[in-house]
Amino acid sequence: MHRLIRSSLIAALLLAAGAAQAAETTTVFAAASLKNALDDAGKAFTAQSGFAIRSSYAASSALARQIESGAPADLFASADLEWMDYLAKKNLIRPDTRVNLLNNRLVVVAPKDAKESTIAFTPEGFAKALGVDGRLATGEVNSVPIGKYAKIAFEKLGLWAGIQPRLAQADNVRAALALVSRGEAPLGVVYESDAKSDPSVKVVGVFPADSHPPVVYPFAVTADAKGDGAKRFLDFLRSAAAKPFFEAQGFSVIDGGKN
Repeated sequence: MHRLIRSSLIAALLLAAGAAQAAETTTVFAAASLKNALDDAGKAFTAQSGFAIRSSYAASSALARQIESGAPADLFASADLEWMDYLAKKNLIRPDTRVNLLNNRLVVVAPKDAKESTIAFTPEGFAKALGVDGRLATGEVNSVPIGKYAKIAFEKLGLWAGIQPRLAQADNVRAALALVSRGEAPLGVVYESDAKSDPSVKVVGVFPADSHPPVVYPFAVTADAKGDGAKRFLDFLRSAAAKPFFEAQGFSVIDGGKN
């Protein structure tokens, strides 16, 4: 009888522990361009571990400032190094967990039915594609990573003076993509992964790699992360099991991640 009671208690404790783990939710703040890949990876991780993943997507700049203001994020994934550095300087991430996990490419997109199949990276090429009143959609150029990359690239290519007055600056890269997808802008500068996520657009140009800094996505557990879900999810994202989710969306995975 005592043995039966003891076995029942152990079973009850194990069930309680399993329920507690299943109930734990990890909140991820991630760059908008990561949405498709992280949603898929999160589902796989939850199925494997029992930890729930709740993700919030926006511009890296907006998310970093929210974390600075006390937003309850457990894991932060930025589309550039600068916003991760911003939080690191304020001791808002755990530096031992920081890892550069992904690369991306900068591309020019147009609506799927646009006449242009390629665009020349010249003043004439962009003027022709934009027409008289057309705008070029991208992120806000002073804070949103895609906008900052775009500005640097256009400056390096000697195109900034002509492009700047024609910009439609959006809150994040997915908002810029939507302007092109809906036909409200004839051109946009987004990441290759974003272009791949939307069948209503096509890539008409790829920026030369030397026209802008490498597009690097650093990840880190936040300083105020609760439980061990964030660290476990990050370990999963660094593993071979997660690689297909990123590659399917057009990202390049930095093998194992680099600190």
